[in-house]
Amino acid sequence: MCGRYTLKTRAEIVAETFGAHVPPTLPERFNIAPSQLVLAVREKPGGHERELVALKWGLVPFWADAPEIGNRMANARSETAATKPAFRSSFRTRRCLIVADGFYEWQARDGKKQPYYIRLKSGQPFGIAGLWDRWGKHGEPIESCTILTTDANEPMMAIHERMPVVIPPESFDFWLNPAEHDVAKLSRLMRPFHSDEMTAYPVSTLVNNAKQDAAKCVEPLPAR
Repeated sequence: MCGRYTLKTRAEIVAETFGAHVPPTLPERFNIAPSQLVLAVREKPGGHERELVALKWGLVPFWADAPEIGNRMANARSETAATKPAFRSSFRTRRCLIVADGFYEWQARDGKKQPYYIRLKSGQPFGIAGLWDRWGKHGEPIESCTILTTDANEPMMAIHERMPVVIPPESFDFWLNPAEHDVAKLSRLMRPFHSDEMTAYPVSTLVNNAKQDAAKCVEPLPAR
């Protein structure tokens, strides 16, 4: 699964990476958690231009009776998202990229859980495969999202069996295109990201507390 991630990259780099308009300044985020607003890139309706939007993390399907269902929808298994009732409509036409530059995962060790920070070796931002939906049965509409996960790649296997799906930049257009409905082709993107391009290291349990959102969350633990 993916329960926390970061976005601390400068706005101009995010804009260049994702080809979307980005406000001149973005707040640095070191511990983004479910139920919070997250930044995502999607295609604007009726065109081929991308937009950066804020979505609530935890997908609320358009047919849901109440928005609380989103509390259980922070992640979706990529293997079944195209057929599960909560996600299949979004998988077909409402795909997005969650903007990130690293994520956390917890390794079970001696009855405890040790958090690790995982990022690209290049330090560059990347797009996590996401699905979004709009719910509006009562009051103000809620736009929300979920993160798709897949099997862990080699560096991740020792930490956790799952990881977020990272979409390579050359596939951004294909993934974001709402007119693309070929599930088989889309599913080919649902694979572990290249092992040799990622790095992981243990960090403080400070990140366990979602209220902690500071640079020390990503600092490596001192070598023993």
